[in-house]
Amino acid sequence: MSGRRLAFLGLGVMGSPMAGHLARAGHQVTVYNRTAAKAARWTEKHGGKTAATPAAAVTGAEIVLMCVGNDDDVRSVALGANGVLAAMQSGAILVDHTTASARVARELYAAAQSHGVRFLDAPVSGGQAGAENGKLTIMVGGDADVFAEAQPVLACYAKAVTLMGAAGAGQLTKMVNQICVAGVIEGLAEGINFAARAGLDVDRVLEVISKGAAQSWQMENRGRTMAADQFDFGFAVDWIRKDLSICLAEARNNGAALPIIAVIDQFYSRIQARGGGRWDTSSLIRLLSD
Repeated sequence: MSGRRLAFLGLGVMGSPMAGHLARAGHQVTVYNRTAAKAARWTEKHGGKTAATPAAAVTGAEIVLMCVGNDDDVRSVALGANGVLAAMQSGAILVDHTTASARVARELYAAAQSHGVRFLDAPVSGGQAGAENGKLTIMVGGDADVFAEAQPVLACYAKAVTLMGAAGAGQLTKMVNQICVAGVIEGLAEGINFAARAGLDVDRVLEVISKGAAQSWQMENRGRTMAADQFDFGFAVDWIRKDLSICLAEARNNGAALPIIAVIDQFYSRIQARGGGRWDTSSLIRLLSD
């Protein structure tokens, strides 16, 4: 797969390292970012080319990958003026790594088909560290033959790339992921706060229970920083609220009950009200300790 012509749109905390892995793998990468200075800094570090618009970035690309903010950003980059679909060559593949709704994934799948382009929705899990270390988990929706062609490229920054079903299935799987993550963080926050108020050595408690059934990624990577009241890193509260709003909207459509997630979403709104929109999601413990 070395040497494929790729375009990557969106060089945030996730997209920038993901695109970097593609360049290091030997692919020809053209990048676009709304803030042009970020794109310039990326090419200074990794080589490749920059483009002034999404359409210019994707000209001649075999596979186009994007990682932007939300549904509106996805529609703007893909379908708007100077958007990618009108400029992509017939038969090329558009991969959307944005965590967005299943509805917009299905919209893009249909729009791509009308332009002779193939589409995959492919949200990721693993956070900034996973992107930087090339250890993301990617959940994909789309057609099996398109997935088979794109998978070796996606594997440049992933430890697991899995086709979950038809268009939208990747986004739905990411919703399950975020539902579970939010619930685990709230449980961990309550447990750590309980341990502290009970007079226990919290670090020792975490060391012991992380060897048993309570073990989780959040416990291993966030437990001690939660106890130390450290939140200036990681996946931001603003981002999890965006993701949970997608989950709650989808639940209203499919009839799933998300009573705990609805409450946790409101807890996160209280963190935002305290000025913690950019704090790590583990900051839920602040509502219990303060």
